[in-house]
Amino acid sequence: MAFGRSSRKKRPVEPVTLKILVAGGFGVGKTTLVGAVSEIRPLRTEERLSEAGRPVDDLAGVEAKTTTTVAMDFGRITLREDLVLYLFGTPGQDRFWFLWDELAQGALGAVVLADTRRLEDCFAAVDYFERRAIPFTVAVNCFEGADEFPTATVQAALDLDPEVPVLMCDARDRGSVRDVLVAVVEHAVARADRVREPAAT
Repeated sequence: MAFGRSSRKKRPVEPVTLKILVAGGFGVGKTTLVGAVSEIRPLRTEERLSEAGRPVDDLAGVEAKTTTTVAMDFGRITLREDLVLYLFGTPGQDRFWFLWDELAQGALGAVVLADTRRLEDCFAAVDYFERRAIPFTVAVNCFEGADEFPTATVQAALDLDPEVPVLMCDARDRGSVRDVLVAVVEHAVARADRVREPAAT
């Protein structure tokens, strides 16, 4: 009995799953970014802002914001048949940073989302990933009415290493967010390859 190629069932591809963090300051668009690109209904842990939180939650520039993430956002995107990303959005306020260490465990890399109107709000996230040697990409969320700057200017303002990619994005747009996530994966893989390269003799 002859068996042709048509009789063989294609073995299902077992995708590689990677963990990516989405970090940045309060109100920068992390929840929006995860929701824009997730192929599943994103898990959100948002609570309404309260009067008690007003002294510690700086609403300058995001006065219309009424909710905040208190634990994490979670979403998933399939980049290729063999590559799936799990996205974990971190809370932005200082008082929730005790969660970051747990969320960061096992992460391939991170997106630091930035707003040029409040650029200083992402310094802490940049410092966090630099100290832990977690590869990251800075994505500038282009809010309407915000000043636009060249990526080189943003890189200099944040005092980033030249190898750290800086991209402009729209956190509401799936294609724009997907480009950012691809850049994170490529940057993390390239960095890992450099680390594995044997030292020159």
